[in-house]
Amino acid sequence: MTTSATGQPLIPQPPATVTALRQAVAQIAPAALPAFTRELDQAADQSRQASDLAPLQRFIAQWAVYVHIQRQPNIAKEFRHWEDAAETGDATQARRAASAIGKLLDDAHAALGLPSR
Repeated sequence: MTTSATGQPLIPQPPATVTALRQAVAQIAPAALPAFTRELDQAADQSRQASDLAPLQRFIAQWAVYVHIQRQPNIAKEFRHWEDAAETGDATQARRAASAIGKLLDDAHAALGLPSR
């Protein structure tokens, strides 16, 4: 991922469209592109099968939040720290990590004007 020496976002928050989010992921977290594509395919299949846009809407919201976090190096670093703590810590550390991750996700949802998780 490209870094910002000033702590400023690496890129502006893109519009919540598949194309714009794909371009943002390619720029700031290219290793996540296979997951993006796989999850997009799954959401599109679910939407077609159910004749419902909800799976695609959830996909777009999820990746908009991901981009919001990853485009800000300090927040992305904190998020990774808590993910690591959740995986490697004891039960108390895992609960604390889950709470911290939840707060970061809630903050991202709020910043994007999305409903809470």
